[in-house]
Amino acid sequence: MATATTLAGTGVPLTRWRRILLVIAEQRAWIFLAVLVLFFEIWSQIAYGATFLFNTYNLRAISVAAAAPLILALGQTFVIISAGIDLSLGFVMGFASVIAAHTANWAAQQLGLPPLAAMLVGVSAGVGMAAIPGLVNGWLIAFLKVPPFIGTLGMYGVARGAAYLIAGGMTIAISNRWYSSVGNDRVLGLPVLVILAVICCLVLHYILSQTRFGQHTYALGASKAAASRAGINVKRLTIKIYVLSAVMAGIAGVLYTGRFSAGAPQAGEPLLLLSIAAVVIGGASLFGGSGTIWGTVAGALVIAVIDYGLVFVNVEPFWQFIAVGLVIIISVLVDQAQRRFIGGRQVE
Repeated sequence: MATATTLAGTGVPLTRWRRILLVIAEQRAWIFLAVLVLFFEIWSQIAYGATFLFNTYNLRAISVAAAAPLILALGQTFVIISAGIDLSLGFVMGFASVIAAHTANWAAQQLGLPPLAAMLVGVSAGVGMAAIPGLVNGWLIAFLKVPPFIGTLGMYGVARGAAYLIAGGMTIAISNRWYSSVGNDRVLGLPVLVILAVICCLVLHYILSQTRFGQHTYALGASKAAASRAGINVKRLTIKIYVLSAVMAGIAGVLYTGRFSAGAPQAGEPLLLLSIAAVVIGGASLFGGSGTIWGTVAGALVIAVIDYGLVFVNVEPFWQFIAVGLVIIISVLVDQAQRRFIGGRQVE
């Protein structure tokens, strides 16, 4: 039976079935994740007589694999919610990685600093320098009206070239026990890398959901003109969003250096599209105005479970790309259907 409830702000009658469909659409990433885990659990029980989900090694491997793309995707979440896109993140991550490795080595060898201090200098330099491409991206988009796709694509090339120049076209190895422990040690059985990723999620969830900056980000994505009329400094906000995105790429880069004990210019190259995929699978709309941090977390876990699960069940790794691509397409179709429902029209 239909109810008298209407969808807030639209006047569209919100029947019981429409409400159920909207909940399913909003929680699609977690539904995807549950279905995948159930699939691999059943397969594992039948094929190997062992559990997939309750295997500590599996859970640890999936969480570590998801950490770097997730940190990259957290900043991308803000950008996509604001109706933008940041294509430079992959090589901003690589740029930060080689800066951190080079600076940590320099601090230890030239300044004679102990390993902990050298690590802190390297991390600070990597994250700090990563903010510069974000500042340039934001300035190009906000003040020169360069489309986000074009502006960040240009920075993709600049950051890529700068990273390779600094690294001399090679990886930069480090021998810093403190730095390596950040990427590989565990606390209470949990990888430090995963703990840091969880902290980043909590902080950015608070910023997005509980602060004026987060609410203004949603407003900007929903309607730039309306946000401006409401008194929001759209230009300043745009710059802040892209700086935040670049800083998160910087964090991902310095953690990469710790995990592999080396800085690599290409560190984030394969992760760029995964970061966008995680945000889209997580329920954010490429049209802007919607998305959550926890949705992005679910999206990153979906990708990690697909990648690890297919290897676990001995399927050729090339199927991973097909599976992730199909999930992305389904997510976009669900988003479009959700928008048509909200608009009061049936999905054709």
